[in-house]
Amino acid sequence: MFTINENFVKLPGSYLFSDIAKRVAAYTAAHPDQSIIRLGIGDVTRPLAPAVVEAMKQACDEMGEAATFRGYGPEQGYDFLREAIAENDYRARGIAISPDEVFVSDGAKSDTGNIGDIFGKDNIVAVCDPVYPVYVDTNAMAGRAGEPQSDGRWSSLVYMPCTEENGFAPALPDKKADMIYLCFPNNPTGASITYEGLQKWVDYALSSGSVILYDSAYEAFITEDIPHSIFEIEGAKKCAIEFRSFSKTAGFTGTRCGYTVVPKELTCGGVSLGALWNRRQTTKFNGVPYIVQRGAEAVYSAEGQKQIRETIAYYLHNAKVIREGLAQAGFTVYGGVNAPYIWLKTPDGLTSWEFFDELINRAGVVGTPGSGFGPSGEGYFRLTSFGSLENSVAAIERIKKAF
Repeated sequence: MFTINENFVKLPGSYLFSDIAKRVAAYTAAHPDQSIIRLGIGDVTRPLAPAVVEAMKQACDEMGEAATFRGYGPEQGYDFLREAIAENDYRARGIAISPDEVFVSDGAKSDTGNIGDIFGKDNIVAVCDPVYPVYVDTNAMAGRAGEPQSDGRWSSLVYMPCTEENGFAPALPDKKADMIYLCFPNNPTGASITYEGLQKWVDYALSSGSVILYDSAYEAFITEDIPHSIFEIEGAKKCAIEFRSFSKTAGFTGTRCGYTVVPKELTCGGVSLGALWNRRQTTKFNGVPYIVQRGAEAVYSAEGQKQIRETIAYYLHNAKVIREGLAQAGFTVYGGVNAPYIWLKTPDGLTSWEFFDELINRAGVVGTPGSGFGPSGEGYFRLTSFGSLENSVAAIERIKKAF
């Protein structure tokens, strides 16, 4: 008789955002006249930039002509996009990344989850707490997380608490860690990291033989003088892999495109991690559609850059409205400066899920319970700035009135 991967059985019944969707659906069914403002799931609402749309239309026209039709593309991404990424996101910042170190994919969620395929099962994994659930769940699926514990943790993971007391900045692991997940600007807390702070992590990884899996999906929202890439840090190419996405940067959540950078200098026992990732991708991934990649290339055009910057500024303005409005209402609030996420402390000792219920019942606003991101997220709540300005303003007015 066949068997199953028992690690899947250990996982919670459903993904965090699926739980939220079910609760909202139940509430809506019971209160059909109540309008709901959704500031929970980090999906964008602004349309694709006109330059991107035009590039995709042209690519569609090419696909309709025999002379310019394209079938299977390279799993690593087309050269035109890999070159645009290397030039604009790295070389323009003085970082020497070559196009063949860039691997185009359908998004950072996929890559941060799939990267574990190239690492041994016995590696010890360290994660921030709270953390983007994909890092934990995919390692649990692979058997690296151990057993689920009653406090919400996993027995084999190394947790690095990010709390109000430490400014939501994780301390270096207090025990051996082989694979270290970092995300800055951070999801869910909105916290950022300095050059000096990131240098400490790189130094630690180099001295301990660890690899840093660095998620910088929100770097486009940075407004202060902090690192946009871990590869701005000396020595990082020997110990880090970086993940980025066009989802939040350019509104590709429904179009799907991102990329991972694996430097040639990153090796393990003489084996290139870039070669391993390439082997994994060519076996398990068919590549991002040509039409989508042409759209992503247009992000780097002069018009594309102007247009996506306007959209990012729109979301950052929403973040300011939410952050300042919550503060005026008496909430303790963080984030929303270098990131599209606002991290607030739940009032009156409410748990994260209790506040979720209070917020939807009293204000008709949906957010994300902090405990869904890990035990240290208990007592906190995440709101996103990806809604419309009108809804962001309306949500704050409702919250002020209700609380």
